[in-house]
Amino acid sequence: MNGPKHKFCTKLSSTYLRKWWITIVVAAALIIGGIVVACEFTVLIDAVVDRMVALRPGAKTFGWWAKPPVEPRISLYIYNVTNADDFLSNGSKAIVDEVGPYVYSETWEKVNIVENDNGTLSYNLRKIYSFREDLSVGPEDDVVIVPNIPMLSATSQSKHAARFLRLAMASIMDILKIKPFVQVSVGQLLWGYEDPLLKLAKDVVPKEQKLPYEEFGLLYGKNGTSSDRVTVNTGVDDIRRYGIIDNFNGRTHLPHWTTDACNTLAGTDGSIFPPHIDHDRILHVYDKDLCRLLPLVFEKEVMTSNEVPGYRFTPPEWVFADVDSHPDNMCFCPAGKPSCSPNGLFNVSLCQYDSPIMLSFPHFYLADESLRTQVEGISPPVKEKHQFFFDVQPKMGTTLRVRARIQINLAVSQVFDIKQVANFPDIIFPILWFEEGIDNLPDEVTDLMRFAEQVPPKIRVALIVGLCTLGVILLLLSTFCLIRNSHRQSTLHLEGSNYLATAQVDMNKKQNKDNQPARY
Repeated sequence: MNGPKHKFCTKLSSTYLRKWWITIVVAAALIIGGIVVACEFTVLIDAVVDRMVALRPGAKTFGWWAKPPVEPRISLYIYNVTNADDFLSNGSKAIVDEVGPYVYSETWEKVNIVENDNGTLSYNLRKIYSFREDLSVGPEDDVVIVPNIPMLSATSQSKHAARFLRLAMASIMDILKIKPFVQVSVGQLLWGYEDPLLKLAKDVVPKEQKLPYEEFGLLYGKNGTSSDRVTVNTGVDDIRRYGIIDNFNGRTHLPHWTTDACNTLAGTDGSIFPPHIDHDRILHVYDKDLCRLLPLVFEKEVMTSNEVPGYRFTPPEWVFADVDSHPDNMCFCPAGKPSCSPNGLFNVSLCQYDSPIMLSFPHFYLADESLRTQVEGISPPVKEKHQFFFDVQPKMGTTLRVRARIQINLAVSQVFDIKQVANFPDIIFPILWFEEGIDNLPDEVTDLMRFAEQVPPKIRVALIVGLCTLGVILLLLSTFCLIRNSHRQSTLHLEGSNYLATAQVDMNKKQNKDNQPARY
């Protein structure tokens, strides 16, 4: 028979086992939780970042996008021609003296913002330039001598026109006293001066062919609100489209080049990029004056002065390469191979009313050496001073630091029938180069970036270690207690068996005693 003590022990043992089996299940759940965190925590954080950076009206990041809390600057360096008369009269090599910088601070603001139904925003960009004489080599009144861009553009375009037109043009220029070089102030060169050819064109050119300005300046009409209407993706529906241009003035593609790939506008304005950037990503920037989408490839990892890690992206070496070096650039030659640019140059005349403007990097960086040596006075390019780059925070896709460096050149064609330029040889003549960009972001922005970059990995490690450690401890403790309980049960079973055996012996003895005959 089982006694009361044995029943109680059996009941106690069952409760005890159930408790520790539950503990083992909890321990296993904690360990599995740690494994899940190790595998999926990054996905969760990425989802949080995606929601945080998407352009939602009223959100903090939307405010930063609409009115960036930065002070961009543009520094301009002008190639002042010091021997214009000798160059024209004696065929001497042109000598230039690089003067600058002339620095302007900028304020950017996106205005007339409209939220569209298809997950996009439309806006106009307002840029205000303020001259910073304290950072410049001199005032805007400094005088420079530079090629007469309107005149040389007109003469170069007339090279293949009828001869009588060229002779007529020479007569008009004689009457108007137009010369191949002009002496203007820095402010006039940039923001505009009255040009007699443009003034004449205003009166004689048909209305539909008139230029949209009456003065000439390399930055003419850019100080204020742009008429260009830009529509970009918010990233709310698809973070991979975050900041990507949907259309520009209603166009999804440029009309200039020979393939859709080269005409596409699917890039950003350079202030933001789709987040979660890796080394293999190619970023794309669109600027109207570049006349194309500019690709950027990873170069190296960098650290900003605010201790925010970033990736440096630069244009690939083939971006302005000739078609012999990089056949894919053939799409930028709409009139066939003869219209292709020399190595290191990009022809933007189709975006500049057919003016033969060629872009390059400053000092002809990454271009053929022969271009730089066509004139005297331009030092060899230095990567640190003349490279174009964007530093981008990879987690959020925000631009940390920019140096957008571009040189403007004029492709002059010699035209013998126009006496004013008969001695002006075929040449790529450098006009100026500029450096536009930002140095750093406000602490409020960089603090958020540091948090997004540094805190989630620490939380992930802490959760993995905490969950797995607690799970292992509980598992070991449960296992130990179960083993100890098993030994205890074995002992109790043995004691119970001995108790029963002893009780049975005593009972047998008693029965034997009761069965013995009584003695008288």
